[in-house]
Amino acid sequence: MNCTPSISNVIQPRQMEQIMDAIDRAEKIVITAHLSPDGDALGSSLALYHFLKRRNKNVRVIVPNSFPYFLKWMKGAREIEVYEYNPTAAQHILSHADLIFSMDYNISKRVGDMGPFLDKSPAQKILIDHHLFPGENFDIIVSHPEISSTSEVLFRLFFQAGKYEELTQAEAECIYCGMMTDTGGFTYNSSDPEIYEIISLLLRKNINKDAIYSQVFDNYSAERFRLLGFTLSQRMEIYPELHSALLYLSREDQSRFRFSKGDTEGFVNYPLSIKGVIFSTFIREDEGLIKLSFRSQKSFPCNEFAADFFNGGGHLNASGGEFYGTFEEALRIFNEGLRSYEEKLKRTAGEL
Repeated sequence: MNCTPSISNVIQPRQMEQIMDAIDRAEKIVITAHLSPDGDALGSSLALYHFLKRRNKNVRVIVPNSFPYFLKWMKGAREIEVYEYNPTAAQHILSHADLIFSMDYNISKRVGDMGPFLDKSPAQKILIDHHLFPGENFDIIVSHPEISSTSEVLFRLFFQAGKYEELTQAEAECIYCGMMTDTGGFTYNSSDPEIYEIISLLLRKNINKDAIYSQVFDNYSAERFRLLGFTLSQRMEIYPELHSALLYLSREDQSRFRFSKGDTEGFVNYPLSIKGVIFSTFIREDEGLIKLSFRSQKSFPCNEFAADFFNGGGHLNASGGEFYGTFEEALRIFNEGLRSYEEKLKRTAGEL
């Protein structure tokens, strides 16, 4: 019986060759990720960072703003440049790069104030992502919305290029972290059997999956739990007839509990445990914008809802969006949008 993991070749061979050739030719390489980088953005970026460092490249990772404390354990996290802390230095790095990787975002708008400088850079630009509707301002686009995470896309690139054997434990840990966090611990967007073939290959690199889980999901502050309790008791709306739930937090709410980036990670999932709820939304007021997270069950397309009303997108059952307006406007648009999806929500709730 053949026990060798079977991984499909989903990346076009020509693209793979072009990327490896671009890496070989470049000296100064910059890796970028989206605003409020999450586990997948950081995991894929840091795995690529270590892969390139082993090739003696001059590599920098730049993210638009800070990231959660429970992701800082990954090797290389302390070397990440944060654009908002020193924009002048980051702009200089981008303008002098030979090659720029865009990890886990589809358009330059998703890197905030860094976007115009990324677009103006004369560097060759490579997109590696899993979100719908990739932009056109890239020289090579590897976009696979059907794949669970950008970290999985990156692993498949390495595997197809024959680089699996050389991958290090640190690289495998970063990839696993990205895959794990973007699937909620493999609870959604993770039904493809090949995901678990990839996990088996990562485990062969001596990663400790239980320790990784604990670093991410068992590493919260006491303030997070107080904020969670407040949110569930005071800032949750249930719409029984629409099989939906809403959680929301203003900046004032967050400041009462000494909010730190990442403290609301996973809040959106809690209402899905309520009997009859198939669609959950979390709206959080951030600095300069409103952040939205959507989760759903069965066949309800929360990514369509995100795209229709909040310039968002993502997967069928897990997506996000942004809104540039007031907190009150965001709540109003959500409620109007929910009513417009009434028939689809009721139809989906009736599925077995």
